[in-house]
Amino acid sequence: MSDHFAAFSFVDRITGLVPGTRAHGSFAIPAGIASFPPCLMAEAVGQLAAWVAMSHIEFRGRPVAALARETRFVRAAEPGQTLDLAVEIEDCDDDAVAYRGWADIDGARAIELSDCLGPMLPAAEFDDPLAMRERFAVLNDGGAAPGRFHGVELPRVTRDGGVPGSSAQGTLAVPVSAPFFNDHFPRRPVFPATLMLDAQIALALALAHESAHWPAGTPLSPARMTHVKVRSFTPPGAQLAVGAQMRPGADGEATVMLSAQADGKSVATARVVITERKLQ
Repeated sequence: MSDHFAAFSFVDRITGLVPGTRAHGSFAIPAGIASFPPCLMAEAVGQLAAWVAMSHIEFRGRPVAALARETRFVRAAEPGQTLDLAVEIEDCDDDAVAYRGWADIDGARAIELSDCLGPMLPAAEFDDPLAMRERFAVLNDGGAAPGRFHGVELPRVTRDGGVPGSSAQGTLAVPVSAPFFNDHFPRRPVFPATLMLDAQIALALALAHESAHWPAGTPLSPARMTHVKVRSFTPPGAQLAVGAQMRPGADGEATVMLSAQADGKSVATARVVITERKLQ
């Protein structure tokens, strides 16, 4: 099975489309994978927005990287569940796409993205425009066969500094090769920003569990991520220096400031709010 449109593609079907304006779609999370973290739900919403945007400009460009004002993590997704995806396009041209979107599970909101902006770059630099046209046609005509995604090994941060419960520094080693690079993207492999953010959220949660801000053993989870700015591409084999700084707040919340650098230059910044996990 080809990894293209399989190893890191999270739209099975487009179930409703108003060209250049809005769309609904779905993705069946395979039952056999180990997990489907929140950042992959955000990736699924972003990919649906990308399909709407690319088709609107006749596949001349594709959105890459992103700015996002806020992502709300409402509930976790489990293998075997289906994401019902929706996006609303606020503006789209050959320069950028602005959108908002969400994913529901069994009729209940799972994740919501607000004020997202994806700069457009020439599509042919990253993938074959004809292959993308053909894929878009498949998604709109009955959809692709489910179960193509076989999970992804999630890179994790190796900590090497900081103050437990307050700050952390470490290294995120991007793999030299991985199946998702064949899908993201075939002509120019780029480490998915959502995988980087997932590793940073894991670092933030580890830091929070060390803190005295909550009673020992309190189950914690990310509530929302804000001010996400991805400034550059990360190639295979890169070494990212990542940092996290926790700022305790009121009502049992804490904000963790996240950063990632490569060769001393900023790659991405974000803030994640950690709170006590509520039973669903």
